[in-house]
Amino acid sequence: MQPVETSDPDGVDYGWVMQTTFVLTIVVGAPIVALLSVPRTLPTWGARVEFAIRVGAVVWFLVAIGVFVYARWIDAGDGGEDPDAVSKEADGGSDASAEE
Repeated sequence: MQPVETSDPDGVDYGWVMQTTFVLTIVVGAPIVALLSVPRTLPTWGARVEFAIRVGAVVWFLVAIGVFVYARWIDAGDGGEDPDAVSKEADGGSDASAEE
């Protein structure tokens, strides 16, 4: 079965970048926010939330840039395979149209 649509504008799998950024931001960001909040006096929940959002946004931005640069550098996420070659292998190597 061939995919409906493929796109490879920059050689980066943006789905992989978004998923990896999400996971790494939680894994890396939560301990960073917790450690940076220890010396602070955060008396209300509103102050805690505001602090977490401010620090978390910076962590998210830095992680997203890092993951994108990593993906561009090593062509991560797609296994380094040509999408056209993958679709031909899945089709049995033939170029026959699906209308037959």
